[in-house]
Order: sequence, then C-alpha cells, then structure tokens
Amino acid sequence: MEIKDQLKIHRFDTRKQMGAAAAAMVADKIRELLGVQEHLNIIFAAAPSQQEFLEALAGDSSIPWNRINAFHMDEYAGLYPDAPQGFGNFLKARLFGKVPFRAVHYINGNAADLNEECARYAALLEKEGVDIVNMGIGENTHIAFNDPHVADFEDPAAVKVVDLDQACRQQQVNDGCFATLNEVPTHALTLTVPTLFRAKFIYCMVPGPTKAEAIYHTINAPVAEEHPSTILRRHSRAHLFVDADSAAKLHTGNS
Repeated sequence: MEIKDQLKIHRFDTRKQMGAAAAAMVADKIRELLGVQEHLNIIFAAAPSQQEFLEALAGDSSIPWNRINAFHMDEYAGLYPDAPQGFGNFLKARLFGKVPFRAVHYINGNAADLNEECARYAALLEKEGVDIVNMGIGENTHIAFNDPHVADFEDPAAVKVVDLDQACRQQQVNDGCFATLNEVPTHALTLTVPTLFRAKFIYCMVPGPTKAEAIYHTINAPVAEEHPSTILRRHSRAHLFVDADSAAKLHTGNS
C-alpha cells in the first residue's frame, strides 16, 4: 500500500484481483460497522469499471444484506426506463436484484420535475446518512457525474442536475455502453462532491488502460475542481484500488 496525502492506494496486477481485494475489504468493513450499528447506508457506482468488484461483493454470502440500505450515486436524465445503460438498471442486474437488501433507493431520471427528484433523494440521504461509498473515477477525473466544469467542492446542493461534458459522454461510448456519442444523454442527476465526501468510508475501484491518465492526475495534480477526483486525497478513510493498466503512468511502488 502507498499513501498520497491521506489517500491509501492499493495496486494489483489484474482487474480481477483488484475487484476481489476491494470487495473483501468492503465486506470486512460492513461486518465491522454492523457490529456497532443496526443498519448501514451504502452508495454504489454503476460502470463497467465496477464489474469485478460488484460480482465479488454479490457473491459474499456472509454479508447481512438485510441490514443494508442501498443507494446509487447518479442517473441519466430522460433515458427510457428499461434501458440497460440506466445506472439503476445496471446495479439491479449486478447487485440490487441479486441480494436481499433492507431497502434499495433508486434515482428516477424520468421524473416529471428533476429538481424535485433531486430534493427527494437528498432528503433520503440526509435522513439516513452515508456510511460507505463505493465508486469509480471517470476518464476526465469526474466522481459520480461531477465533471470538471460542474464540480464544486463546497457545493450547497446534495443532489443536482448537471450537463455532461463531451469527454464524459465519449467515455460511455469507449466503455461500450452506447454505440455512438449521439445516443448518450446530455444531462444527468448526480450526488455532489460534498455528499460523497461525507461518507465515513470511501472505496474507489479504477481499473483499465483508459483510466491511466485520470489516475495520474488523481495522485499528482493539485487538489482542485479541475480534477474532481483529487478531493479523495483529503479524505482520511479513502482507499483507491488500481490495476497494472490504470497505474501505468504512476511511479513504481508496492501493491
């Protein structure tokens, strides 16, 4: 393990090893916290980068899922309800529909009033609190859908509607989620940076060659909204998991 500022960095040779190790660490923390709390509130990210982590976590039968409330951190606006690219649908297929959560709270990207939906979800998060965030980092260093042009480390909102920059939208094509850029929605609802940062524990899984530049900036750039993921270096209980591909631009170090 390496440490940059307060961020703990864990390197692995493959994304499968990375996902399994991250899932084991998160499962250990879940069991530890449930030793002193009746319930937990956990936020999950939906992206191909989370696949190995989610698969390993869903397969852990020792986790008392019925004491966990699940949330997700962002959702496209205006995508048809059954679209597999929808983040709620992605997580339902890989985790939310596979284990018996106490409750699953979905963001509705097709709400008649998106600002009202943001307020509804913000109230849920405020009521429940956030124990653990499991997340990724975008190619442009976004966290959730806080792209550099809308990221605000002091954001007064807990959940907000944002427009997605082209780099973010292109990533969805690069990941194979959409065939063309024109198919990618232009707006989304997202938990803001302060909402994510208020979690007691943050686990960030970022594999793959397309994330090498983002990981380099996450570790080396000044902590600023220009690279939103740099804020993770200020969280005392944040862990970053990378594989050989995503860590390719970092100096050599120990896993």
